[in-house]
Amino acid sequence: MQKTVQNIIDSKGSDVWSIDAEASVFDALEFMAEKNIGALIVKHDDAFVGIMSERDYARKIILMSRLSKKTPVSEIMTPDPVTVEPAQTVRFCMQLMTDKRFRHLPVVVEGELVGLISIGDVVLAVIDEQAFLIDQLETYITS
Repeated sequence: MQKTVQNIIDSKGSDVWSIDAEASVFDALEFMAEKNIGALIVKHDDAFVGIMSERDYARKIILMSRLSKKTPVSEIMTPDPVTVEPAQTVRFCMQLMTDKRFRHLPVVVEGELVGLISIGDVVLAVIDEQAFLIDQLETYITS
C-alpha cells in the first residue's frame, strides 16, 4: 500500500503557520525561527496567495542587499506555488519536489488550503513505507 499525502497529514496534523503578505520579511523570519520551520504560507485577506521559504529570503533579500525590515513578504514570496491533493502518493510528491527543487508543498482540496508537507515529512513517510514492506517480506520468508 502506497502512503498518501493524507497519511502524512493524519500523522503530523493539519496545522499550517501563515503570515500576511504585507508583513515584513523580518517579521516572517522571526515567526519562522520561533516555530522552528523553514517556510510559511502567505495569505492576503485570508486567501492563500503564496509561500515564503528560507530560500526565498537568501536569494531575494541577502543576495540582493535588500532590507528585511522594509521589504514586505509579498515581494519575495513564491506566488501560486505548486500544490498537491491529499490523495496523491508520497512517491509522487518526492518526485515532484526533486524535479522542481523545492522543499515544501501546500496541500489543497477544491482550492482550499488544508495542510503543508515538507521534504522531511515525505522522506519519513517513504522510510516508514519501506520498513513496513521489509517487515512483510521477512514475515513471508520466515513463515
